[in-house]
Amino acid sequence: MTDLTRPIGAACLALLLLANPAAAQQFPVDPELEALIPDSAVANPEGWAKGAESPADDSAITPTSPLAAMPELTLPWPDEAIELPELAELDPETDLASLPTDPDAQAPTATGDVAAINPRLSLVFPADPAAFPDRQGFLDRFRMLSSLVTLGGKEDNVSQIAVRARSDRELLVRLLRICGYYDGEVMQAIGGIAPGQDQAAGPITVRFEVFPGHRYQVGAVALGDLDSTGQDFPMLRGSFAIWPKDPVNSDNITRAVTDLGTALANNGYAFARTGEPDLLVDHAREQGDLSLPVHVDGKYVIGPITSDLEHYMSADHLAEIARFRTGDVYKRSEIDDLRRAVLATGLVASVNVTPRKLSPPADGKPGVVALDVSMAKAPQRTISGAIGYDTGDGFRLEAAWEHRNLFPPEGMLRLRGIVGTKEQLAGVTFRRNNFRGRDQVLTLDLYANNVTRTAYEARTVAFSGTFEKLTTLIFQKPWVWSVGIEVLATNEREGAVGGVNSARQSYYIAALPVRAAFDSSDDLLDPARGFRAALRLSPELSTESGQHSSYVRVQGDLSAYLLLGKGVVLAARTRIGSIPGAPITEIAPSRRFYAGGGGSVRGYGYQLIGPRDMLGQPSGGRSLSEFSFEARVKTGLMGGAVSVVPFVDAGSVDDSPAPRLRNMRYGAGLGLRYQTGFGPIRIDIGTPLKRRPGESRIGVYVALGQAF
Repeated sequence: MTDLTRPIGAACLALLLLANPAAAQQFPVDPELEALIPDSAVANPEGWAKGAESPADDSAITPTSPLAAMPELTLPWPDEAIELPELAELDPETDLASLPTDPDAQAPTATGDVAAINPRLSLVFPADPAAFPDRQGFLDRFRMLSSLVTLGGKEDNVSQIAVRARSDRELLVRLLRICGYYDGEVMQAIGGIAPGQDQAAGPITVRFEVFPGHRYQVGAVALGDLDSTGQDFPMLRGSFAIWPKDPVNSDNITRAVTDLGTALANNGYAFARTGEPDLLVDHAREQGDLSLPVHVDGKYVIGPITSDLEHYMSADHLAEIARFRTGDVYKRSEIDDLRRAVLATGLVASVNVTPRKLSPPADGKPGVVALDVSMAKAPQRTISGAIGYDTGDGFRLEAAWEHRNLFPPEGMLRLRGIVGTKEQLAGVTFRRNNFRGRDQVLTLDLYANNVTRTAYEARTVAFSGTFEKLTTLIFQKPWVWSVGIEVLATNEREGAVGGVNSARQSYYIAALPVRAAFDSSDDLLDPARGFRAALRLSPELSTESGQHSSYVRVQGDLSAYLLLGKGVVLAARTRIGSIPGAPITEIAPSRRFYAGGGGSVRGYGYQLIGPRDMLGQPSGGRSLSEFSFEARVKTGLMGGAVSVVPFVDAGSVDDSPAPRLRNMRYGAGLGLRYQTGFGPIRIDIGTPLKRRPGESRIGVYVALGQAF
């Protein structure tokens, strides 16, 4: 290769001189490099660059000119053929080694108790159930994790089946170890294809024979410094439900670690920590020694609460929301409950409650922790509106503005208005949530409205105040109650007939409504079990044209729910009402009982069931009887979110204060429910049974939540 240096270097220098002849005068030339330049290149650089042999030869190089031989770059052609080494044979696929030679053959008959996962996949267990008592849980987990189940096992490609079968066999071995069978074995068999073929002539079957062997037991159990908890040790040790000689089960160990952590955190050990469990398996003893790092770090009681938004959500208000008091033993569950309750106010976007050591445990007394509450504000103002039209109520436009924390903490002011064909309203509402206690609400409401119903027309100015204990989605309470006061002035008349209006009468009414309710149902918005009962009493004084009267409005509600199998709920409701103490002529039409509508007897118009006046218009009554029955049946459509609900309703209103079942009206129909994250959306279509002249054939009702 060194002989090429001279001509290449000379060519480069010649080209340089050809491009810039003055360069030779500007830059000195290395003597060694100059020696490489032939005289012909110096005499005629351009011609030499074109390949001329002499200055007189300036012919250009042609593409067809043969290349000169390159010295020392020859590669002799081999005289003999190169012999390549023979390719090594691949090992046979072990997963397919047991395939039968006959493609129509099936896997050998299993011995033992066969559990068919699907027509092509089965597991074989020992015939004696006592040899493998965890079989059902084992099968359930295998179905969820199996590659042959989740990725499919119907392909004709044998390689895919073999790879997935190998993965499932390894899975079965891992599951055996989780259950404590460390010496267990799994035998695999695949049937339905001839050896060496990649395509199946018939269905491919996979079978695993499970030989669990002897189940290992728990040996020694070490729980760090848990024994330093003194009198709490028996209770805490009992929460870690793993004992010597118990069968080894990794799931049970994981569950016990979680239970111990929960027990520590809910019994004052605010800063306790548990590490990762370590199971040392001794195959000779067929036992596993369990060690769990536990750091107790002392017991604590709750001290003061601090707020980083004192003027927005004060520490005193947080203390009212909390279910614990200063000096109570620290419980993480109650701390989590406080965090959820603060979020439920809607005033914060996020909240963290962090325990902070104030004083350590000393002299057998617990330490004290402060609870630091940090929050991020959420939007406080809301503008809402709705517009609609239906044949019963006509046009309706509703709007509202509210500030949920105008009067901190949790002092809401709402302005609302309604403009519609049959109703106009303007009102202002003040509401204080969590007033002097958790889920206690004070509401003050002042409004004026004008309502036109088929049964009556009323122009009303009213003020009401209510103090109540509410149930919530966070904590559904069995008992709730409310007490209140209501003062109103209303100018009313019974409904017009044929365009002829009756005379208006002015009523001045004062009422003291009281309500108590019990709820044992399993869900606030969509119950499937249990029952609900409520009683409302409202003693009232009424003055009309100088005549005073007194009466009591009484209403009782009872509903029950029964779950039949999977996805079928039977629900029943009854409502009984009575107004003793005054004749119906001394009771304002708006304070009487009516029936009919989406929350009453479906299929009928709103308030259209009950006594009629001389001109056939509903006039209301002093007693009420209502009954409803429906079946809520899940269809499986849209992931189980859709249900169909056939229903039958009945109702009666009477002039007598004693509820009677005479003149009972019936409605029936079919509803749809669409389950959402905030409750079911309800659409009911009902029709009156034995419809009378003037009554609508169909009633359609749309709302959020179940009918009852």
